[in-house]
Amino acid sequence: MLQALQELDLTACSKLTDTSLAKVLQFPQLRQLSLSLLPALTNKGLVAVARGCPSLERLALSHCSLLSDEGWAQAAHSWPRLQHLNLSSCCQLTEQTLDTIGRACKQIQMLDVAMCSGISMAAVRRFQAQLPQVTCIHSRFVGGADLTLTL
Repeated sequence: MLQALQELDLTACSKLTDTSLAKVLQFPQLRQLSLSLLPALTNKGLVAVARGCPSLERLALSHCSLLSDEGWAQAAHSWPRLQHLNLSSCCQLTEQTLDTIGRACKQIQMLDVAMCSGISMAAVRRFQAQLPQVTCIHSRFVGGADLTLTL
């Protein structure tokens, strides 16, 4: 009955696990999803969400500190329509994730990597050069800098 669901906000639903997300998030038409502030979300859950929700255009994963480059390497190719992505405070991510997103998510327009200590300003600049359609990159405290790059 919910197969036509377009938006879902599960922010701060701290009892959600990778297993529960894999079983529940099977919405092929879902366009917008927030999984921010889920302390138990790991790469396994990210990949399950990618498989279950391939039509995402907006995805918020801020403060999901267990996500890493390996998870994005497996998940990003499932989201070719992704336009807005919030990865702020995902402290394990590095420039490898930016490279992966740049190759797989060609529709991306807005990226938030604020407070991602593993991503440098040089990596943010390379990402912007790869994808000129990106109009806004939030990068406060990236690599120790306090900058927001908006074009």
